[in-house]
Amino acid sequence: MKISIVEMKRGEIGKIAEIQGGHGITSRVQNIGIRTGKEIKKVGSHFWRGPQTIMVDKFQVAIGHGMASKIFVEVER
Repeated sequence: MKISIVEMKRGEIGKIAEIQGGHGITSRVQNIGIRTGKEIKKVGSHFWRGPQTIMVDKFQVAIGHGMASKIFVEVER
């Protein structure tokens, strides 16, 4: 099942399937290590459209709600 990072539950693990958006958002997320095919784990999120915290390659990264909604992850439920 393909869902956005925003829709993931805390502790859920998935593989990045798609990054929607233009060159700007694609290059920004790739610079922080988020690339298609990488495995991520959702660590947490803030209430009401706040930043989403994920773990990529043993590093925790917080990304904004808008950016997280454009990154789609393949998860098994």
